Amino acid sequence: MRALSLSCGAAFVVGVALLAVTASELPAQGATAGGTNLEATYAVIPRPSVLTPASGRFVITATTPVYTASEFRRVARRFVRDIGGAMGFDLPIADRRRGGGGITLRRVPGIPREGYRLDVTATGIVVQASDSAGAFYALETVKQLLPPAIYREAEVRGVAWSVPAVHIEDAPRFPWRGSHMDVGRHFQPKAFVKKYIDLLARHKLNRFHWHLTEDQGWRIDIRKYPRLTEVGSCRDNTLVGSHTDDPAKQVFDGRQHCGFYTQDDIREVVAYAAERMVTVVPEIEMPGHAQAAVYAYPFLASTTDSIPGLRRMWGVSPYIINPSDRSVSFMQDVLTEVMALFPSPWIHIGGDEAVKDQWKANPEIQARIRSLGLKDEHEMQSWFIRQMDTFLTKHGRRLIGWDEILEGGLAEGATVMSWRGMAGGIDAAKQGHDVVMAPGSHTYFDHYQSQNQASEPLAIGGFTNVEKVYGFEPVPEALTPAQAKHILGAQSQLWTEYIPTPRQLEYMAYPRLTALSEVVWSARSRRDYGNFMQRLPVHLQRLDALDVNYRRLDGAAIVP
Repeated sequence: MRALSLSCGAAFVVGVALLAVTASELPAQGATAGGTNLEATYAVIPRPSVLTPASGRFVITATTPVYTASEFRRVARRFVRDIGGAMGFDLPIADRRRGGGGITLRRVPGIPREGYRLDVTATGIVVQASDSAGAFYALETVKQLLPPAIYREAEVRGVAWSVPAVHIEDAPRFPWRGSHMDVGRHFQPKAFVKKYIDLLARHKLNRFHWHLTEDQGWRIDIRKYPRLTEVGSCRDNTLVGSHTDDPAKQVFDGRQHCGFYTQDDIREVVAYAAERMVTVVPEIEMPGHAQAAVYAYPFLASTTDSIPGLRRMWGVSPYIINPSDRSVSFMQDVLTEVMALFPSPWIHIGGDEAVKDQWKANPEIQARIRSLGLKDEHEMQSWFIRQMDTFLTKHGRRLIGWDEILEGGLAEGATVMSWRGMAGGIDAAKQGHDVVMAPGSHTYFDHYQSQNQASEPLAIGGFTNVEKVYGFEPVPEALTPAQAKHILGAQSQLWTEYIPTPRQLEYMAYPRLTALSEVVWSARSRRDYGNFMQRLPVHLQRLDALDVNYRRLDGAAIVP
């Protein structure tokens, strides 16, 4: 086990020693011919800060009551609904404890945010937390301690719904534990988006970064500007195979690719996520990655050339939003409707890969750069981003963008998402800005999962396997302790150029996202790859029950 320091997020468990456990003291479940498999019995992922096994088991039956503090009643109802399908019965919920046993949810001030204490004995289960998120995560742990069949939606007969006795104290290391999904390149159905959010919650992840606009498709209904979806949500066809700039080698599928989310769809997804302690962070790309928007509303263009529809290929589009006052007002109108739909404190505005050739070639834009007293196109982008930052700040929100927003000067209240390695995040943290680490080297799950690429579905390139993901450390050594406090956490990225279906997206996400969940939740001192791999097989049984098309550990690709 690595000798690493305990995170500040789990400081309340410092000094609590793990008890020595002998085989005779452990529950029978998970026993093997050579003794007891502790990791299989307590296969909790992400790994808790303290897990102390005990003897005995608590059996949940149709008459097991759930006693809950009033603040946790919604969490209790969610738990009862989640387990009721597989068990074939719904547990009764009461506000106050009237007798012994049962499952008890208590609100206890002083436990860290999102943290919990969990005690399971032969007579009952007691959850202690200071907030609803902590109670929710405690009950997610209880579900992991039950047989994997608990994740089935239909009744499973012949299973003893028992939980091994244990004492757990836990809290997350980072407040930002997330996953990104690009629906611009390939639209993903609302039902799958909800399933994906469910999976995030199962792994104690709490941020869903929804990438809603791209060169290849605009996926969010904006009432003031209906052409964004009427025109911008449907491309004529899509490149087949790997990206190439050679027209002679380009082959297209000849099929329209369409789709967008209505505002009611988005409200439903946001509410669904909130019930599972997940914040949905929307991304509206600007000023680059905007070909769909520019095609729908040509006055946004930075060129007088005709715009050839939505982009049918991958790579980076040359079409960039004109930084005029009219464009600024347009994008702020868009953000006004976005803020009405998403209560997230953060609104992502992209800012990445904005090719500025059209700005350089446009005399009007060059004149605007000079009139604003700006040095170059990078400062022009910085000015544009600052208009959005000021606007969002005025409405009580925070701007977040990819690390290119550092170029030309960073807006004062902006948060940086560092994707081109860690350098952007380091610079931002040293400047006093909050940072979400998302480096392509460890968190881009559109990369291949095997060095034998021929054995895998077509991907964008690269190689990132489970072990590499698990070895990721979000806090760079280059930062001082004070600077390191600006690292909010980390997230995975799922860019969908080569991920056309939900099944393939699941294949690319899991079990790599399972590994990342432990990176962003567990204390550094509790992270151990060998131990994780001992717990993972049981967790994969849970993913089987949840009908997740994860990549098998034996290396055999499951092509959707």
